[in-house]
Amino acid sequence: MQSYSFTVADRFMRYVRIDTQSDPFSKTAPSTEKQKNLGRMLVSELNEMGLSDACLDEYGYVYATLPGNSTKKIPVICFCAHMDTAPDCSGREVRPILHRHYDGSDIILPDDPGQVISTTDHPYLKSKIGDDIITASGTTLLGADDKAGIAIIMDAIEYLRAHPQLRHGDIRILFTPDEEIGRGVDHIDMQKLGADFGYTLDAGELGSYEDETFSADGVTIVIHGIAAHPGYAKDKMVNAIKVASAFIDYLPRGEWSPETTEGRFGFVHPVHMEGNAEKVTLQFIIRDFITARLAAYEDSLRDKLEEVLRKTPGARADFSVQQQYRNMKEVLDLHPRVSEYAHQAIARAGVELKRSSARGGTDGSRLSFMGLPCPNLFTGEMAFHGKHEYVSVQDMQKSVETLVHLAMIWEERG
Repeated sequence: MQSYSFTVADRFMRYVRIDTQSDPFSKTAPSTEKQKNLGRMLVSELNEMGLSDACLDEYGYVYATLPGNSTKKIPVICFCAHMDTAPDCSGREVRPILHRHYDGSDIILPDDPGQVISTTDHPYLKSKIGDDIITASGTTLLGADDKAGIAIIMDAIEYLRAHPQLRHGDIRILFTPDEEIGRGVDHIDMQKLGADFGYTLDAGELGSYEDETFSADGVTIVIHGIAAHPGYAKDKMVNAIKVASAFIDYLPRGEWSPETTEGRFGFVHPVHMEGNAEKVTLQFIIRDFITARLAAYEDSLRDKLEEVLRKTPGARADFSVQQQYRNMKEVLDLHPRVSEYAHQAIARAGVELKRSSARGGTDGSRLSFMGLPCPNLFTGEMAFHGKHEYVSVQDMQKSVETLVHLAMIWEERG
């Protein structure tokens, strides 16, 4: 592909300008209608490539097929990326900036000069000196998570379509909404998708291959106090806000939390709190690579809550657990060729393999348990969910090469 004029950077800079931020408090599917704006653009571009079945459904999913050109019976593979950006930081009016031949100096974002991307804070940038780096302008996130994945898939499909001498089986394309709020596969039509194996494009550093994610639960705690007129509340009022605050303060400070753990250690993380003196609702996310540990965390959290309640007569609480997703490795270990072929494709692209475990989840986590074994491949997206987000154009190009090789390897082994 050395002589190929990659389209991935141009596509990426076009896609990130479309606001696709999802909304965790919305009850609709997709959570925001604006995600369909990008979906419609992608369908139009896929149609222009000749993928006549490209469509956007009512839930905001984009489906398309690049038909195979091999006489062999080959499993159908799916390339998947998500269209939404995280609620953590604005995705409105993103202004992408291309920094050609990055020289290693601080990148000062012009719309807010106080936002500086440095190699001190972002060590991976040191390895990208000489690359072309794309950032936002300082007031928004960039959207590399996961519009880099979308652009990579689109460019790989364009390359395969334009080079029919390269043999491959049917390739299904899936772009999802609402991944950032944990609903990315809620309304997928698996029969319509019709794939045997899949790969999400949503990992970071060059060469990264993730076949393991956290297992995840959500916990909802509703603390009930006793309301009373504050002027006559003595020995009557039980303030649910104070009970909730005491409970949060009782959580371990040097462990359990995202800010104190790394590697293979899980965490218990309060993410939302709302209410009044009579009732407060707390939302937690529970994460660990070993699924059985989730229950242990939850039992300990329940015990701590009961200890706080015992100190506050009249207060009570409801405690409920919601399963969110499970470690994809439990499924992928049953299908070793999915990983084997990905490793070979990364090597053929001239990239060093970096096996890693995702301290989070992807659409692939749930897809794997829905019958589509689905690990995660690199895109180059870095520092995601914030204003310092950036991506290397050369990393994205290597990911395009990896997908092309991956499609060919599945055909060769068919």
